[in-house]
Amino acid sequence: MLSLVLPKGSLEKATTQLFDAADLTVRRASDRDYRAQIDDPRIDRVRVLRPQEIPTYLEQGLFDLGITGRDWITETDSDVVSLGELQYSKATSNPVRVIMAVPEDAPWQKVSDLPEGVRISTEFPSMTRRFLDRHGVKAKVVPSYGATEAKVPDIVDVIVDLTETGSSLRKNGLRILDTLLTSYTELVANRAAYEDAEKRAAMEDIALLLQGAIRARGNVLLKLNVADGDLRAVLDIMPSMSSPTVTPLAGGEKHAVESVVAKRGVNTLIPALKAVGAHDILEIPISKIVD
Repeated sequence: MLSLVLPKGSLEKATTQLFDAADLTVRRASDRDYRAQIDDPRIDRVRVLRPQEIPTYLEQGLFDLGITGRDWITETDSDVVSLGELQYSKATSNPVRVIMAVPEDAPWQKVSDLPEGVRISTEFPSMTRRFLDRHGVKAKVVPSYGATEAKVPDIVDVIVDLTETGSSLRKNGLRILDTLLTSYTELVANRAAYEDAEKRAAMEDIALLLQGAIRARGNVLLKLNVADGDLRAVLDIMPSMSSPTVTPLAGGEKHAVESVVAKRGVNTLIPALKAVGAHDILEIPISKIVD
């Protein structure tokens, strides 16, 4: 039913891991194969292509559904429908930023300080030109095809580039002058395909599974038993997404308690729960959380 295009390159591993967690495992003969398969009746064709190309291919109707970054949607000015942000990226769950950076010792403190004719290297020439136009800066924008931060100061004066953690910028002696865009990965669709009711339902199902897998990240299910007399003390320190589930146990005078909690901190939570009377404590991984 749906033709799907997934990103190759820096987002590739994180994307396939997400699809695997959503029970939409992507299978390919090798990492170099641009054709893939997903064993799901809603998806009949899968390709793996550069994220820079994906918005344009979706707008042109070559695919129904795809994953790319808001940065490339903005750069290509593509008319696509967003089914929502997928809060993951190459290294973290944080967004990436398209930033303008200059050498640490450069005299410029804001974009409008840049002199006429300043040389700027970037993989986002269209976005950069629009940004400069808004600030009244006349610059020479040079398209970059990788290792952009290495071109300052010998080749260009300024770069516009992606950053997730900022470590590469610091390593190369650069500081951020401004942020052009904050970008999450997004699930996006061809507009005509989205207007087809059957295809839209399939797209929304896939979005639900992917969002559920993302929401489950960093969470576990804790289950435990506790005597009635200690129940209040357990509930006082048991975190939850809404409220813990409490169920009387057969035989009376005991309850079972379960709750979704953050994985971070569970190493101190479990001993604390045991100290106030909890026992038979289980920590269970979660693959999806769906509202």
